[in-house]
Amino acid sequence: MNKRYEVAGLFIRIVLGITFFIHGLTKFQDGISNTVGFFSSVGIPGSLAYVVAIIELVGGLLLVLGLGTRWVSALLFIVMLGAMITVKFSAGFVGGYELDLALLAMALYLVISGSKVLSIDKLFTKESTY
Repeated sequence: MNKRYEVAGLFIRIVLGITFFIHGLTKFQDGISNTVGFFSSVGIPGSLAYVVAIIELVGGLLLVLGLGTRWVSALLFIVMLGAMITVKFSAGFVGGYELDLALLAMALYLVISGSKVLSIDKLFTKESTY
């Protein structure tokens, strides 16, 4: 793949990773019970709040490190799709699902293209792109 696309993928991976890490961390810092209550209030099993928060927190960190990029991105894609369908669509685009859609698109890019520049994933492949 062209070097500039790889660098762009690195930027997307880092930004997406930091964004999700902070979102996951906030869920725990603000009290995961608040997120559990919110999930329950919109008809989602409250226990899924733990799953989502862990995927965001650990997944975000793994993306920054570049470990399991495609798998983690697929999980984050599912999380964003779920958020959009269950909560955000009813709020409309602006102030509703616009950020979720952007994060979903970034995750999809990484599922399709991966990102091996400055990644741990690169250590486990035989490709010698960089």
